[in-house]
Amino acid sequence: MKKHLLAVAVAALATGSAFAQANDTLAKVKASGVITMGVRDSSGALSYTLGDGKYAGFHVEVCQHIITAVEKAAGRKLEVKYLPVTSQNRIPLVQNGTVDIECGSTTNNATRQKDVSFLSTVYMEQVRIAVKANSGITAIAQLNGKNVATTTGTTSVQLLRKNERATGVDFKEVFGKDHSDSFLLLESGRADAFVMDGSILIGNIMNSKNPHDFKIVGEVLSNEPIGIMVRKDDAIFKKFGDDTIAAMVKSGEIAKIYDKWFVQAIPPKSVKLDMPATAETKAAWATLSDKPLEEYTKK
Repeated sequence: MKKHLLAVAVAALATGSAFAQANDTLAKVKASGVITMGVRDSSGALSYTLGDGKYAGFHVEVCQHIITAVEKAAGRKLEVKYLPVTSQNRIPLVQNGTVDIECGSTTNNATRQKDVSFLSTVYMEQVRIAVKANSGITAIAQLNGKNVATTTGTTSVQLLRKNERATGVDFKEVFGKDHSDSFLLLESGRADAFVMDGSILIGNIMNSKNPHDFKIVGEVLSNEPIGIMVRKDDAIFKKFGDDTIAAMVKSGEIAKIYDKWFVQAIPPKSVKLDMPATAETKAAWATLSDKPLEEYTKK
């Protein structure tokens, strides 16, 4: 952690002047001794439940590193509370202060940046389509007349509809309240396809009763920056997170953590996702930024 950042944060906390700010997470956790991490139950290797109130994943571990740095600045050990969030409530819970740092699978886009801030991107996601292996579906055009599952509050099906290969394709959306619920729609036959982030699809497939019953088909619908969310206009806390991430990239720690969750066997079933970092993810590490999806799709 850079010395000047630590000095700024400690000074703000010590003087108490930062309390005057509307969104001062560092002052809040300093005073309460508690920091609340928003987590997901089934967001692939980014964030998922181990049961008994325990959570794990790539973004969860990145956030744990940030919290360790926050503890040093606060000069005290913090109680970390894990609060499961959904695609519907994750942004409101960050906005209203219930969640201090959201460590799930949220696409960083311009609309969401009006409500929250995103830390520097360290994971680029590919949106894909999962189907049953015996379905015969191999392309978007074959979704005509089918039921397509998605998770409430996500943007994946919107991307599918905008894809040029979806022109003239008429399908019905069916909604799951979370990613595991959406996968259950596919697994039970109530949906013919599930459109979502590739890591989430693979994670649900690998942890299903019969992984070989499913496959991922068709073209990549989008490459998206997936970000860790914090409250908007909390410049001190955002810089704290960004500088922690920058230090992790510089030391090579971020690459090690990535391999731990996406290449090596992960708990609780020792599943290997076998997803080495993509060129897009490595490019995000090389040039850290919080730019939204729209900046990546400019032509």
